[in-house]
Amino acid sequence: MSVSKSWVNGVIARLSGVRMQLAHYRRYGRLVIGASIVLAVLTAASFSEWLAPRDPNRVNLIVRLTPPFWEEPGDVSYLLGTDQLGRDVLSRIIYGSRVSVMVGIFSVMVGGTLGTLLGLISGYFGGRLDNFIMRLTDIQLSMPFMLMALLVVVLLGPSLANIVVVFTITAWHIYARLARASTLSIRENQDIEAARALGASDFRILRSHVLPSLVSPLVVIASFEMARIITTEAALGFLGLGVPPPQASWGSMLSDGREYMQDAWWIATLPGLALMITVLGINLVGDSLRDLFDPKLQV
Repeated sequence: MSVSKSWVNGVIARLSGVRMQLAHYRRYGRLVIGASIVLAVLTAASFSEWLAPRDPNRVNLIVRLTPPFWEEPGDVSYLLGTDQLGRDVLSRIIYGSRVSVMVGIFSVMVGGTLGTLLGLISGYFGGRLDNFIMRLTDIQLSMPFMLMALLVVVLLGPSLANIVVVFTITAWHIYARLARASTLSIRENQDIEAARALGASDFRILRSHVLPSLVSPLVVIASFEMARIITTEAALGFLGLGVPPPQASWGSMLSDGREYMQDAWWIATLPGLALMITVLGINLVGDSLRDLFDPKLQV
């Protein structure tokens, strides 16, 4: 009887160990996979000139619609084939990553900084200033994103900087509402009251006591926002509202390849896969960071 009990206890202990290992892998394995994808995309965007085998805008009609190297009559010198103008698809995908990464990073940085500052001011000082900022967020929420994008593109013209302006205008309120809610919940804490009693200025309190508590949720929100922005930027490029041609972007490549899906599937499919894998990697990182920062999700 004692032997059977010890055997059962041993099995339970092993199952508990396996469960802990699976939970550990679920938490950190996703982070490693997502970070590896993000690092690869950042490397491609940063070193496009050295990694791209050819000029992404070079037209060569002699080799137009060459399939990838694994299909007949593919050519190993064009690993992922060519498009309808004979441009190298691999080179255009690599250069297209630069557009997506730049739009994502700058939009998150500018929009996140602006929204966080407004949210801190709104939540800490309150009063009429709080009402004014919150009414601005309500107005922003009521405006359709595509209408705003069309307005900016028509007035300023399509360019990388104008796309960043569009995403900054349409995304700052997310950070502002998060920062305001967090500030409201902590501005009456004892440590802040003590700092105020010791004569600390409002700026010092916001910088040293309130802002550090916002870092974790803001990082998580920023990661998911970057994935959304990259996807939306591709949608704008697909509609012709992105960076002007001949600059390569994943959205414009999808648009160019939709007419050749039956005869040259790789023109649209491969940039779409690059977009999907990039967004997946960013979402894995954001999901893992959320689990790490939120004590309620700890196993």
